[in-house]
Amino acid sequence: MKRLLVIMMVSLPLTAIAQSDDFGLDFTLEAQKKLSKQWSIGFEGEMRTRDNTKTMDRWSAGLGVDYKPSSVKWFKLSAGYSLLYDNNERTSYFDATDDEVLDGDADEGDPKKYAKYWGTRHRFNVSLTFDKKLIGNFKFSLRERWQYTYRPEHTVSERWSYFDNAYDGKPKTYSGKGKNVLRSRLQVEYDKKGLALTPYANVEFFNAWSLQKTRMNVGLDWKLSKQHTVGVFYRYQVVRNDDDDNEPNFHMIGLGYKIKL
Repeated sequence: MKRLLVIMMVSLPLTAIAQSDDFGLDFTLEAQKKLSKQWSIGFEGEMRTRDNTKTMDRWSAGLGVDYKPSSVKWFKLSAGYSLLYDNNERTSYFDATDDEVLDGDADEGDPKKYAKYWGTRHRFNVSLTFDKKLIGNFKFSLRERWQYTYRPEHTVSERWSYFDNAYDGKPKTYSGKGKNVLRSRLQVEYDKKGLALTPYANVEFFNAWSLQKTRMNVGLDWKLSKQHTVGVFYRYQVVRNDDDDNEPNFHMIGLGYKIKL
């Protein structure tokens, strides 16, 4: 099993890098406070980049609460809220009924207009996590998370017209929209008592009536003390049917810091 975990952590990045996809960085800061043996609260801030790290992609801040029954050590219930501030890019395309297509000046499917703007999203989640050591020091966990994200209505003052090669000077309103997603994550980690380093690997599936994303992570947490932990991970995300965000397949390197108050 030790060899299997090492192979997973080494082979996943090498396999994914062979593909031509986007690349970004992820930085997180997390603080946790234990209120009792059963209850704890947490805060997390995050920053992401995209376009091969050249573009700021997202800022976010979230609050969460965990409940772990003292009589059931392998079960945890969590709930949380996050405010996301996204750097959005929207491109529309010519269709068969557009005058420019009918006149023969443009082809159906050509890019039509483009808008770029920062906007907010509100995200709520509820999670059930089951974890248990099954083979030696290897801990296996399954997390099932329901996630609802609402994107409020947003109006831009104008969009870039590919046909006119200029801004159109007309406001455009993008309607508000909500989305439900079920996220299922299976993880294995090497959790040995007294060992400061905890390597792990996981795979997560995003479902919204159909499989939309598959996210694979390998990482390492380093416990500096009882209160302080730093972590690093590599992620490869495969996008299948996520038409709302138009995300490409994605490589990501992440760095995080966690403090227990």
